[in-house]
Amino acid sequence: MLASMILYCCLGAIAGLLAGLLGIGGGAVIVPMLVFAFNWQSISPDVAMHMAIGTSLGSIIFTAFSSAMAHHKKGGVDWRVFRGIALGILAGTYCGSFVAAQIPGKWLQLFFAVFLYYVATNMLLNKKPNPSRTLPSFAGLTGAGLVIGGISSLVGIGGGTLSVPFLIWHNVDMRRAIGTSSSIGIPIAVAGCLGYITNGWNTPGLPEYALGYLYLPALAGIVLISMLTAPIGASIAHNLPIPRLKKFFACFLYVIATKLLFDAVRAMS
Repeated sequence: MLASMILYCCLGAIAGLLAGLLGIGGGAVIVPMLVFAFNWQSISPDVAMHMAIGTSLGSIIFTAFSSAMAHHKKGGVDWRVFRGIALGILAGTYCGSFVAAQIPGKWLQLFFAVFLYYVATNMLLNKKPNPSRTLPSFAGLTGAGLVIGGISSLVGIGGGTLSVPFLIWHNVDMRRAIGTSSSIGIPIAVAGCLGYITNGWNTPGLPEYALGYLYLPALAGIVLISMLTAPIGASIAHNLPIPRLKKFFACFLYVIATKLLFDAVRAMS
């Protein structure tokens, strides 16, 4: 258990830095590493992937809040966008968690791998938006929130991998998009975590100290450190060239996605 807690704390440090630096919840890193840790602890593979996503979403509540407050102090959060998109985010994430609970773990892992390839490719291409494009109305933001929330609940992320590109596509400044994305991660994580707790309640094969698909020891280890490192990431984001860091992170995502894809295919054979 001690070795697992050390791993969870290391994950928290990475997740916090990524949340502050790139406006993402860190689920892209936390989910595959939690799957590895749960397998190492001999937790049933039937619940490992769902627990990894549920626990990731739980940790993002705290990581996103810490990151959003750090960006807010630097004037990097557009709260008007947050208010417009939050309702759709809550509905999409909570409903999406019910869909995810009905999907076998290996198929969910395969979906997550494909999703990571998509995210990494978009990061590398770094396409420039039409300069005349602006943010949609309240109804448009709500619709975007439904989509972002639904996908986030399926793959256990804070939404930054979708909301940052969405905001940049509508010509929001890069650093402001990152800060606003951090705030958007809060309702995604709250609704998604509640959904995974509800759907995992009394599921066979869950380990001790699991609250539905939320594994409390992992949550504690990740949150303990991520709350400290998120402000550090936010500070770096306002001083370093983000495009170069995003390209490095995209390459890292390719590595994670390839491993997840390999594991999912092997489980199906």
